[in-house]
Amino acid sequence: MKREYLPRIADGLLADKLEAKGAVLIEGPKWCGKTTTALQVAKSVLRMDEPSRRDTNIQMSEIDPGRLLKGATPRLIDEWQIAPKLWDAARYEVDTRGEEGQFILTGSAVPIDSKEIMHSGTGRFTWLTMRPMSLFESRESSGEVSLGSLFANPDKIMGINELDIDRLAFLICRGGWPHAVGMKEKAALSQAVDYYDAVVKSDINRADGVNKNPERVKRMMHSLARHQGAQVANTMIRADIEANETDPPNEYTIASYINALKKIFVIEDMPAWNPNLRSKTAIRTADTRYYIDPSIATAALGIGPQDLINDLKTMGLLFESLCVRDLRVYADSLGGEVLHYRDKSGLECDTVIHLRNGSYGLAEIKLGGTKLIEEGAENLKLLAEKIDTSRMPAPSFLMILVGTGDFAYRREDGIFIVPIGCLRN
Repeated sequence: MKREYLPRIADGLLADKLEAKGAVLIEGPKWCGKTTTALQVAKSVLRMDEPSRRDTNIQMSEIDPGRLLKGATPRLIDEWQIAPKLWDAARYEVDTRGEEGQFILTGSAVPIDSKEIMHSGTGRFTWLTMRPMSLFESRESSGEVSLGSLFANPDKIMGINELDIDRLAFLICRGGWPHAVGMKEKAALSQAVDYYDAVVKSDINRADGVNKNPERVKRMMHSLARHQGAQVANTMIRADIEANETDPPNEYTIASYINALKKIFVIEDMPAWNPNLRSKTAIRTADTRYYIDPSIATAALGIGPQDLINDLKTMGLLFESLCVRDLRVYADSLGGEVLHYRDKSGLECDTVIHLRNGSYGLAEIKLGGTKLIEEGAENLKLLAEKIDTSRMPAPSFLMILVGTGDFAYRREDGIFIVPIGCLRN
């Protein structure tokens, strides 16, 4: 029986981009739904990784790539990076035809050999990043609170949270993999483990064509999982690996492994936000480490939902990773990005949702509990007071994104308390 297609936030973004440019490149990790989303609008399809046609397609891309692009439009070229020459061929076809919405290219890896790409695609191509499903897309968030609406700083918000601590632990470990949504618990949890195993055994090698030691990959991914949401240098990751190896890798090797994981969209680190402040406070500019989905971290650590319940500190860190995933999905649809803040005094803000028009909101992420929420509120107020509003706008909103708690509401001090189970774009 064919599975129901659950609408994605990317559906609307893809439609808009096809109207604006000749070709759209959809990038993101394997299994996140890129091809399925593209198939909703594609009128013809070329699957570059189809086993029976792969070698023939690659050969044809060398001889006459334009032949592979013939078909009703929009034409989907799935896993295009297998034959990088298709990029320039698509660019040429877009120029020749002079029409928008000609091609959708999907890829789960950056091409190994970019020397075969002669042109950047500027003016012809536009990019769309897809990630695993947010809770709103997987129908586990009620969507009663819109992130976009918070930028208008409403007087009140309403939402009922149906997620309890046990369900949250399960959702962290299951992840947002479309195939896992709707499965029975055991089968659903196995999807992230299978994804992790594929990365370790083969997918990481696809990124640069270099075979890597699977045990070393495991140790590095385990270290990255331990440091989710932290600004961790490669030297610290090397130190973690050194504890388990007699001949640990050098920093260059660590960097090459991490770069490979970025190329296949397993890692998506978060850049720092650099606001105008009233005082000359030194801002930490290192990226914050995140997997693109929290379930990769739980698979790398070898833990499940009950382990998280038994270790709420670890659960809090991985809950943050889940919220970052969702905020990124929602911010994309608003034309924004998600950043972090930390200064030399130790003042931090987990996420800053920054829109292209210059408006922004500050959000702390807390699993739950009155004490943690109050700490988050104090952090938000301290940072808001530091911002020089003569040189940039004041924050549009202050929000604490929580896991537990019955309702979404606006506090008397104006700070929004929003369960992740109520949020949408």
